[in-house]
Amino acid sequence: MEFKRLKYFVAVAEERHFGRAAARLDMAQPPLSRQISQLEKDLGVLLFDRSRSQIELTQAGEALFERAREILDRLDAAYREVRVIGTGGAGWLRIAFVGSATHGPLPNLIKSYRSHYPEVDLSLSAMNNAEQKRALIQREIDIAVARPSLDDEGFRGVLLHHEPLILAIPDNSPLNNDKPLRLKELRNETFVLYPNRPRPSFADHILETCRGEGFEPADIVPAQDYQTAISLVSVGVGLSLVPASVSSTQRAGVRYRTYTGNNPGTSLTVHARLDSRSPHVMNFFEIVKRYSRKSQLCR
Repeated sequence: MEFKRLKYFVAVAEERHFGRAAARLDMAQPPLSRQISQLEKDLGVLLFDRSRSQIELTQAGEALFERAREILDRLDAAYREVRVIGTGGAGWLRIAFVGSATHGPLPNLIKSYRSHYPEVDLSLSAMNNAEQKRALIQREIDIAVARPSLDDEGFRGVLLHHEPLILAIPDNSPLNNDKPLRLKELRNETFVLYPNRPRPSFADHILETCRGEGFEPADIVPAQDYQTAISLVSVGVGLSLVPASVSSTQRAGVRYRTYTGNNPGTSLTVHARLDSRSPHVMNFFEIVKRYSRKSQLCR
C-alpha cells in the first residue's frame, strides 16, 4: 500500500467530501476518486458509504482511518527526526581529550556546543594522544582534542588554544619564595614528566624545553598522565612544567609559578578524520573556529 494513497484516504475521511478533499490536496477530484477506488480494490473492502448525500466511513473505513492517522503521524515524526539528525541537531558525538585540557578552554567549548545543539548526546572520554589516534582511525570516536596535535595525513586539525608553560612546585619547596625562577637554575631539581609512554609525547616537549636552556634534568620521575604527575608534585616528589591553564584549578600541596627562560608554550588541537563529513563533526569544528577567533581577539 502506498503512503500517498493513505494520505488521500485520510483527507477524504476527515473532509467527508471528495471535492473538499481534492481542493485540500491541490488536485482534481477524478484522480482522487480513482485513487480511493484503487485502495478499496487492493484491500477488497468498501471504505466509504457513498449512498448518502454526505459520504460516511464504513466500519472497515473507521478502522483504517484510526490506524492510518497513527501511521502518518509516526511517519511525519520520523521525517522530522531524520531531518534534525541529518543537520547535526540531534544524535550523538563522541569526543576524546587529553586530561590537562579540562583545565583550559575545553569545558567552555563543550558548553558552547551544548548551547547550540542541546539535543545532541555527547560522549566524553579522557585519552592520551596515542589512544586518540588509534580511536580516530578505528572510528571509535569522532573528535580528538590532543596536546599538541596528532600527526596523521588522514586527519584534519584546527588549533584550539596556545598557552605558555609554567612551573608546578610543592608548596613546601625552597623554591616557593618571591625570587624570580630561572629555568636553567633548576637543572639539579627532580622533574616529574608525563606521559611515560608512548613516546614521543608531552614529556619529550618538556625535555626539549630544558635542552633549550642547555641542560638535562638531573633526575626524572615518570608519570602516566597529568593527574598522576600533579599528585606526585603535591607530595613533594619533584616539580613539573605544565600548561598555564592548569593553574586555574588549585590543588592542595601545589603552587604554580611563572619562570624566565625558554618557554615555547603548548597547544591544544582539535582533530577529526578527513573523510568524516558528519554534520555533527562539521558543526563542532565551526564552534571551535568561532571560539578560537574569539580567543585571539581577547588576547
